[in-house]
Amino acid sequence: MQLDFSSLSARDAYSWMISTIVPRPIAWVSTISPDGVTNLAPFSFFQGVCANPPTLMFVPVNNRQGDPKDTIRNIEAVPEFAVNLVSHELGQAMSNTAALLPYGESEFATFGIEPAVSEKIRPPRVAAAPVAYECILDRIVHIGEGPLAANVVFGRILALHMRDELLGEDGLPDTRKLDLIGRMGGDDYTTTRDTFTMERPD
Repeated sequence: MQLDFSSLSARDAYSWMISTIVPRPIAWVSTISPDGVTNLAPFSFFQGVCANPPTLMFVPVNNRQGDPKDTIRNIEAVPEFAVNLVSHELGQAMSNTAALLPYGESEFATFGIEPAVSEKIRPPRVAAAPVAYECILDRIVHIGEGPLAANVVFGRILALHMRDELLGEDGLPDTRKLDLIGRMGGDDYTTTRDTFTMERPD
């Protein structure tokens, strides 16, 4: 089959993309408003960008009314955020925070998620997250307009937090111990436990 994306609605294009661009890592992003109210929301358009300088990106799309989500509103006002990675045991808590709450209502408080004080930024991180990156905003690139248009957020990584027991004997992260989950299509997820090794050419 072949699809002409120019003839698809934004919602249909989104459905095809999230069902085929898989698995997608999940950025569980914590931000803070100018009034000090925290926000926590998951995004599966997420990836590392480069190591020089250390940079990652995630993409909050506009809501169905075409308005930016709370995460974008907060980052535009307070240009700092934490990206928390999601382990299998945190999956349900992460999913809960995808609920649409009124602006100014904290997902940390509403869903009983314990925050941890960050070292270099104002927003807290998720205390139980296996890995958390503290970031400052590099830039936001707006792509498209209206519902499901993108706000591509680039963040400069200032610090990483990781639980010591998740390190391997070589002192580096053991991906099996991380037990992260990734987003598939629809309501499906996968884990990083099922892996195989393939040597790359020099």
